Amino acid sequence: MELRHLRYFVAVAEERHFGRAATRLRIAQPPLSRQIQALEAELGFALFERTRRQVELTAGGAALLEGARRVFEAVDLAVHDAARASRGESGRIVVGYLSTFANSGLPEIVRAFRARAASVEVELREMSPQAQVEALRARGIDVGFVRAPLDEPGIASERVRSEPLVVAVPKGHALASRAAVDLAELANEPFVLFPRARGPSYFDELMRLCHRAGFTPRIVQEAPQLDIVSLVAAGLGVSILPSSVRKIRRSGVSLLRIVGRPRTELLVAWRSRDASPVVRTFLDAVRQKSASS
Repeated sequence: MELRHLRYFVAVAEERHFGRAATRLRIAQPPLSRQIQALEAELGFALFERTRRQVELTAGGAALLEGARRVFEAVDLAVHDAARASRGESGRIVVGYLSTFANSGLPEIVRAFRARAASVEVELREMSPQAQVEALRARGIDVGFVRAPLDEPGIASERVRSEPLVVAVPKGHALASRAAVDLAELANEPFVLFPRARGPSYFDELMRLCHRAGFTPRIVQEAPQLDIVSLVAAGLGVSILPSSVRKIRRSGVSLLRIVGRPRTELLVAWRSRDASPVVRTFLDAVRQKSASS
């Protein structure tokens, strides 16, 4: 039995007339009659009681009509759900993000995505850049937000935004009242930085920046980037951070512009061969917010 046979049967059952059913189905009446006869032969019982003026359902036909309507409702629902999934409007997405991004862009992107795909389940995971790269490869996350540079085979990326780097010093530090500082002035300062293993490419980029200024930072304390601001406020050292840390609003810290205005780029990353419609929809939301920011 094929779905088209059920459609022919439902049309005749609802019209109670082969001619009207044929017109509704846009086929000739004789082929329709033959299809119904073939269906009855396959089932082994009559579906209609035929008279010269109309047709009536048998008990078996009435039962089949009820079941056939449920079948088509299920088919319509399946097609609807499949269409939504194909447009990235249903399903699940796991997003990795940097701790510093939690208060400086991520909420707006998630809201923009949910406006497009309210039925998609979104799971957010705070992760270091390196952990995100590894999770993308292992399919533990679908999308990540990391700092440039990123050169990983099989992983695509786009710039979300570019922002200046700033120097964080404790309040009361000799440089705290300055509007800007040359990195060379930090040559003898103790530094608080994140462990290289958490983001090797970004860490190395910061090291190159300091080396061009003529020194290698003396790192006295390592911590996740979100904790660095608090450790600087405690007087453990100075640090170099993206300017978005201003949104953390931590007292006891002064953020100073760097002479030459070096910048860092935030990237959105995903598996380059990931054809998931949900991922495409999420990336569209990222691009929308990036263009408007």
